[in-house]
Amino acid sequence: MIFVCVGSRNYPFNRLFVKLDELCEVGIIKEEIFAQIGTSTYQPKHFEYRDFLSQEEFQEKVNAADIVISHGASGSIMKALNAGKKVIAVTRLEKYGEHINDHQIQNNEAFAANKYVLAVFEHDMEDLGAAVQAYYEGTADVVPWKNKDPMAIVNMIQEFIQENWCD
Repeated sequence: MIFVCVGSRNYPFNRLFVKLDELCEVGIIKEEIFAQIGTSTYQPKHFEYRDFLSQEEFQEKVNAADIVISHGASGSIMKALNAGKKVIAVTRLEKYGEHINDHQIQNNEAFAANKYVLAVFEHDMEDLGAAVQAYYEGTADVVPWKNKDPMAIVNMIQEFIQENWCD
């Protein structure tokens, strides 16, 4: 199963769900999907969804999933990584009204640069199908997350931002 989560902030992420429906229609995604769609207004046609989940329901879905497709929130990504799941992190972008700014670019770049997730940045979501295929085919260039230090992820993101985004 694929579990998709986009958080509870008041920003829709319709283009993610439109793309997932397209990937189901063309047969790239063949397995069951369950999505937590938040405040998105697009209603998926090819998979089950709910607007919001309790913390317990969220963890149950993560545990049941083989792949977790998450927006670029470090908390959601970390829950999936800590559960040993394959993660695709999809970036919400300000220009589409999906968030207040583009900080998820930095989060997803940091996770991807360290090979913990496959990241999707493009506005047309074309990389999403390739990321799913890479996990299906076993060709995803990722390494397992081993959480020995609870501050490790914060430090990793800060270090990445300082090296790549600060002058």
